[in-house]
Amino acid sequence: MAEGFLMEVCVDSVESAVNAERGGAGRLELCSSLLEGGLTPSLGLLQIVKRYVKIPVYVMIRPRGGDFLYSDQEVEVMRKDIELMKSHGADGLVLGALTEDGRVDTELCMELLAAARPLPVTFHRAFDMVHDPAVALETLVSLGFQRVLTSGCDSSALEGLPLIKRIIDQAKGRIIIMPGGGITERNLQRILEGSGAQEFHCSARSSKESAMKFRNTCVTMGAAFSAPEYGLKVADVRKVRTLNAIARNTL
Repeated sequence: MAEGFLMEVCVDSVESAVNAERGGAGRLELCSSLLEGGLTPSLGLLQIVKRYVKIPVYVMIRPRGGDFLYSDQEVEVMRKDIELMKSHGADGLVLGALTEDGRVDTELCMELLAAARPLPVTFHRAFDMVHDPAVALETLVSLGFQRVLTSGCDSSALEGLPLIKRIIDQAKGRIIIMPGGGITERNLQRILEGSGAQEFHCSARSSKESAMKFRNTCVTMGAAFSAPEYGLKVADVRKVRTLNAIARNTL
């Protein structure tokens, strides 16, 4: 981590975790299913990543894709995942929950934060689905979240930049606002300069061809519009280093 800023890289494999650290990431957000915005990873992935990297690993607690309105059974899963991730080396957790009318689910978040203690907790991009971001931010401050990850309630952090700037001004240092969503080498400087953020979140991934020689192109393992079976996305050391350099020069 360079002085004055922190780059968090979201990863879903050991290879990506190692590459992110080599490139200069200050923290990892460990997930599975990045195509769905990130779901809870396996315990095995957490344990092996912790063996290979020294930077903090924050673990996503999200039992499924889709919205952030959870059933009682899904809450049971989240509580158990928090318990397991804490006991197997997570340095922090990333979670969030909303009510049906688009507000932060205060009661559930209090329960999950209590279960997470003493680990620091980030409220994830459920924030981008709230009805009133200014009100939601005050709720997160009062609950005790350490930071909020947001694209400014828009499709990318660049498009949501005006709101990101507003909530950073509103936060007044009481909670960290971390821009994330579509951050690349082409827009990072604008986002940092335009927001005043000191942390940012990215994936910095490149496509990597599968090593498979035999390929059955008639079969897909998921939905019709899933990721290609013979291509991987991994964090790219060069991209991480480039983003690191841009942030260092900007801040």
